[in-house]
Amino acid sequence: MNARNDVLAPSAASGGHAKATIGQLSRRPEAGSLLGLIAVFVFFALLGGKVFLSAAGYASWLNVAAEIGIVALPIGLLMIAGEMDLSIGAVIPASSLTVAILSGHYGFPEIVGISAGLGVGLIVGFFNGYLVNRTRVPSLIVTIGSMFAVMGLTLGFTVLIAGSTGVSLVPSPTVKAILGDFIGGMFQVTIFWWILFAVGFFCLLHISPVGNWIFALGGDKVSARNAGIPTDKLTIALYMLSGFSAAFVGVSQVLVYQSAQVLGGQSFIFNSIMCVVIGGVLLTGGAGSVVGIVFGTLTFAIVNQGIYFTGIDPNLGSVIIGALLLLAVMMNDKFRLMAMSYAAKKKK
Repeated sequence: MNARNDVLAPSAASGGHAKATIGQLSRRPEAGSLLGLIAVFVFFALLGGKVFLSAAGYASWLNVAAEIGIVALPIGLLMIAGEMDLSIGAVIPASSLTVAILSGHYGFPEIVGISAGLGVGLIVGFFNGYLVNRTRVPSLIVTIGSMFAVMGLTLGFTVLIAGSTGVSLVPSPTVKAILGDFIGGMFQVTIFWWILFAVGFFCLLHISPVGNWIFALGGDKVSARNAGIPTDKLTIALYMLSGFSAAFVGVSQVLVYQSAQVLGGQSFIFNSIMCVVIGGVLLTGGAGSVVGIVFGTLTFAIVNQGIYFTGIDPNLGSVIIGALLLLAVMMNDKFRLMAMSYAAKKKK
């Protein structure tokens, strides 16, 4: 009898430990987004069949995820910090046209055009952060204002210089291979850049001390400032990261498609926000993860592209994405409450 109990005791202990581990994982901010990603992938794999699961099928949604994902990462960090940036919709075409005008229209070396394009994002990001700090106006209003200002300047200068709203550019083979090529004729090299960005943002938010500052900023800005956190500098840095990432996407787009348009980045505004929310970042700030943002981006891209591999009316794609967004918000609240109740039990 004692021997049997000795055998069962470790088994019961291991079972309890496994349940505890599963319970802890289920309360993580990215848990809901992972479940959503699995459900969406299985759904479209069943309806799309071999075509969806082919290399071309994977490329269709990975290419979309890479471009949106690079923008969604800094947007996620800003939302965790309790801020918002809508100016990315103007920064993307502004940076694309900067490269196209300097290197395509005027013939400057591509490194000059690319550097200037990335610089546009950094400058817009700096002014966004500076205005948010100095005026204390909600970041939503500040970035809407900067978005329209940048759009107006971009349109005016493009028409003045090029005489049209679009400019073409034929990149050199080296630059195209680094930033704008297709691997195997299907997969954009931007996918690998997205992975690098995700690793960098993961280290920033979850490994470096700055990550704790970002969470504290989203939790209570006044308390964070009183604790010695340089909230103003951190806010400016986050907006500059957002501007740089949007500009990077703009630069890669002009090298991939070899042309730039004034209204080329409007869809990124709300698509990136949806990816972040689906990824488990709270709209109120103070909670979220880079892994969740990546999961949310993949989920959005699969729904956005997977609809074309099924017999479903493509016009229903927006309906599905809208329903997915509402479901994600409800699931995020549920997992947040579970995490809070779990933390309260641990303290007892």
